[in-house]
Amino acid sequence: MTQVTALVLRAVAAGHEHGFDVMEACQLPSGTIYPALRRLEKGGLLKSSWEGEDVAHAQGRPRRRHYSLTPVGLGALPAAEHKLAEVRRMLGELPGTSSAEAT
Repeated sequence: MTQVTALVLRAVAAGHEHGFDVMEACQLPSGTIYPALRRLEKGGLLKSSWEGEDVAHAQGRPRRRHYSLTPVGLGALPAAEHKLAEVRRMLGELPGTSSAEAT
């Protein structure tokens, strides 16, 4: 599990169901988020579906894809949280970085 996949899984679990929402939640660019979403879907951790064209048209925007966790993705959340905690711990151990700055 990479840091990016952990962040994406956590964002989707928190209710961010569109790619742009996940980008904002993770504070990462589209070139990082969309490939991660595709990998997670291909790996069976996420599923997606397109919203209805009528909904998008009524709101004057392109259709959006909705992402959600699969049971496998839900099972992977503890590993994702562990990975992110490990990264926070390592960043807190860097010289010149206080643990308050790393969280």
